[in-house]
Amino acid sequence: MTDKTRTGPPESNSSSASPTIHDEPGVTGPLDVSNENVAENLKEETDKGKAARIATAPEPREQADDGALIVNWDGPDDPQNPKNWSKKKKWAATLIVSAFTFISPVSSSMMAPASNQIAGQFGITNSTVIALLTSVFVAAYAFGPLILGPLSELYGRSRVLQLANMWYLAWNLGCGFAQNEGQLIAFRFLAGLGGSAPLSIGGGVLGDLWRPEERGQAIALYSLAPLLGPVIGPTCGAWIAQKSTWRWVFWSTTIVDAFIQVLGLFFLKETFPPVLLERKAVRIRKTMDPEKVGVREVRTVFDGADRHWKHIVAKALVRPFSLFFHEPIVQLLGLYMAFVYGTLYLFLTTIPGIFEGVYREEVGIAGLNYFALGVGLTGASQINARMLDRIYKYFSEKNGGVGKPEYRLPSLIPGSILLPAGLFITGWTARADIHWIVPDIGIALVGAGTILNFQSIQTYVIDTFTLHAASALAAVTFFRSLAGFGFPLFAPAMYDALGYGKGDTILACVAIAVGVPAPPLLWFYGERIRNASKYARQSIALKDRR
Repeated sequence: MTDKTRTGPPESNSSSASPTIHDEPGVTGPLDVSNENVAENLKEETDKGKAARIATAPEPREQADDGALIVNWDGPDDPQNPKNWSKKKKWAATLIVSAFTFISPVSSSMMAPASNQIAGQFGITNSTVIALLTSVFVAAYAFGPLILGPLSELYGRSRVLQLANMWYLAWNLGCGFAQNEGQLIAFRFLAGLGGSAPLSIGGGVLGDLWRPEERGQAIALYSLAPLLGPVIGPTCGAWIAQKSTWRWVFWSTTIVDAFIQVLGLFFLKETFPPVLLERKAVRIRKTMDPEKVGVREVRTVFDGADRHWKHIVAKALVRPFSLFFHEPIVQLLGLYMAFVYGTLYLFLTTIPGIFEGVYREEVGIAGLNYFALGVGLTGASQINARMLDRIYKYFSEKNGGVGKPEYRLPSLIPGSILLPAGLFITGWTARADIHWIVPDIGIALVGAGTILNFQSIQTYVIDTFTLHAASALAAVTFFRSLAGFGFPLFAPAMYDALGYGKGDTILACVAIAVGVPAPPLLWFYGERIRNASKYARQSIALKDRR
């Protein structure tokens, strides 16, 4: 490990110092947080254990062999470190991020009950195009995070998240003024690009704020938001379609999002450690004279030797694609989450057909059945939120106080059972001679199974790729968003040909084949797969410096 001796500018020089002159980016510039040499140099320290790290906590300024001043936290209790913020401040940021993550999926599905009204006004007769009006928003979810996720690792979580939300707000407002189907599809896609930001960046914010043993409840809330949004959205959209014009579907969500954005400006502070330390480095540069101190440059513990912005940006933007193509753990979890997410959106498009077609309910009344999905999502989420951290602590204590991402996996077991059970019940009881409450029970079980799978997978990904959580979640989101876009497009044809019973049986069999083996396989072999991951090793080596 590189030998470093503590140094720093003399106190007497601080008032008359001039800023260091060099060609490095300032606060707004990109940061290289993936330097492999830094990760390798820190691995030795990581292996010494938590107690040793606290006892020998690094000082905020250390001088490297090349004469550079290395800026770090002021010990393990530095109040500037987001993990040391007060619970009140942490939960304020968590709630704002979850609100961003909630309102965007509301828009993704809220127009589904109004799609026939839109089709009638624009003269659309093709059922696939009608479904496309709704699902094109989710298609943008696949591509937005691949850019926005790594940008948040360059310029900061809060800045990218809020700018992306403003982009979503503007185009979502424009959807309400669309004059033809082409404009509506284009505006929906552009709004989806901005609305996709919280799906990847939000997980990174939570990884910045919460330690592993206290992260479960926060991620439970964050994971619930993108799934509860598509439940509440169609319910509200059904009544808007019945009582007003479809344009208020977009105007109403824009009003709510504007309120959330105002709260975000006040309560969502920057949480990304490399950005915060870079700001600290800039303050040091402005208060020191390099000629008197003898320091050639000032850089943070996250920065490598090659800090040219082209190199840094290229590496960050390639990272999600590298994770996507080279990391087996991302591929496995991404494919399973894609199936679960696709099934959820498929359900969202079939609920109106069941309750309007089979049970002959009015549009507004039929929309209330979405609450069955919400009951399953919320109920299971609340229970799991209380269990995630307890289970993690229990297995960590059995492992000598050392936690592992695999300790997030037990939630997958009930999730992989409840999902196919709900599919079987819904498919085979959606008949006029069976009371409507029975398929609603099946829908609730689907919601419960979905949220348990989501929360387990997302906490696993965040714990594995802490520093690069936004990029890892972007890669996983790519899979699931493509499924959320594609499943509703073939759903009408599948159910017309097979009926609800056989159609849901096929989905249930796939859920059993994919979901049931997943927990034991990841429990016994997940660590081996993670150890083959370059990015996971970097996160493990660097996370204790945060």
